[in-house]
Amino acid sequence: MPKPANRLGDVYAAPITPRDAAGRLDAAVLAHMLEFLMERGMRAFAINGATGEYCLNSQAELGWLLETVARTLAGKARFLCGIGAAGFHGVVENGRLAMAAGADAVLLPMPHFFPYEQDDLRAFCLEVAGRLSTDILLYNLPQFTSGLADDTVFELIRTCPSIRGIKDSSGSLDLLRGLTVSLPEAVRLVGSDDALPQALREGICDGVVSGVAGAVPELILPLFEAGGVSNAPAIERLREFIRELDRFPVPWGLKWIAESRGMAPAHFSLPLSGKRAVEGAQLQQWFRAWEKNAAGQPR
Repeated sequence: MPKPANRLGDVYAAPITPRDAAGRLDAAVLAHMLEFLMERGMRAFAINGATGEYCLNSQAELGWLLETVARTLAGKARFLCGIGAAGFHGVVENGRLAMAAGADAVLLPMPHFFPYEQDDLRAFCLEVAGRLSTDILLYNLPQFTSGLADDTVFELIRTCPSIRGIKDSSGSLDLLRGLTVSLPEAVRLVGSDDALPQALREGICDGVVSGVAGAVPELILPLFEAGGVSNAPAIERLREFIRELDRFPVPWGLKWIAESRGMAPAHFSLPLSGKRAVEGAQLQQWFRAWEKNAAGQPR
């Protein structure tokens, strides 16, 4: 694997947050999932991000989640933790929970639901940074939160020592290109799996936070380990996989895939329509055939 540019550069698997049929966190299943992924080469994780449905987790649930993560990964892997919440005080409390559990850094998504101006986001980030004595990575997730402008990101990283870089899930690489030129010491994590191959080719990322790696790390690890060397068959397999996932809300497709692999039963935060249940079964049927075919192909 190529040597990361800094200590926070890595391939981070972003696993789902497993719940039972009643909607309760399932610590035993979470521990099994993490062990499953470590057996397949994962040594870094990103907990409680979008794939982990952070907007559903209460502070008490995040505490239970982190207890299981810290116990399961102890001495074997490291982790980042998303600290998003509906309000500022919840974000700070989540950050303190992540720090106490031993997270290497926290992922700070912008406020969701209501739209905010860039000045609002600057004030929010600086106030959070002032309350938490840990490394912070901005988490740009414009599909679900107020998006960060490039100038805002550059200013925050330049002026606030604890804001070390960004996980950019926008799908565009322009922000990471700008950071590479203007602030090469910043941590640059790709947050969109389909953007990773190009980011590696251009040398504009230190790592990736990958929902795909949270279910099928075999798709992501070889690409990163190749250090940007073109591998057309592997890239096409990844694109095919993502096309199937994109038919569903995040992270429904990954839940069905995880169930197919024996990682976790697929339970959902909303009732499934009959159409969705059929589509989920079709995805699992497709995946079983895809996995069998992919196993016989070179990486």
